[in-house]
Amino acid sequence: MSSTDYDPTCDVCKINARELPIEGGVIFENDLWLIRHMPEPYGLPGWMMLHTQRHVPGPADFNDEEAANFGPALRHFQRVQLEVTGALRIYTAGFGESSPHIHIHMAPRYADHPDDALAWGVANLMGGRIPVDPQEVERITVAYREALATNAPPR
Repeated sequence: MSSTDYDPTCDVCKINARELPIEGGVIFENDLWLIRHMPEPYGLPGWMMLHTQRHVPGPADFNDEEAANFGPALRHFQRVQLEVTGALRIYTAGFGESSPHIHIHMAPRYADHPDDALAWGVANLMGGRIPVDPQEVERITVAYREALATNAPPR
């Protein structure tokens, strides 16, 4: 889906508009949000990315509809993510350094998580520091897509 605020220099805008590939495909999309799995090299199975459809750098720039929907949608996305991953919790962060278009990291915290990758240390897993089974990534991606297709977030 391409937004009216599309920025041709923004990689997240290009991903949302399908001008750049989405490894594993779109998991969920509506007029406000897009969810995809983090691309290879995987940090963790089930590490998801939540993008705004519009080109905005962060919540301070949300329009009223995005601001009203963000909390309920994020809660829903993460509840479903917990169900399909079996994770203990979901770490949530949006750094915005690699692109001026908000993209929220939703990283599962598993019971067998590496001890040095807890809390902020989870960022050290980006780039494939630990082996991740691609079949588990695919299983979670499919399960998450199916769960959100039958149980969409509130509007």
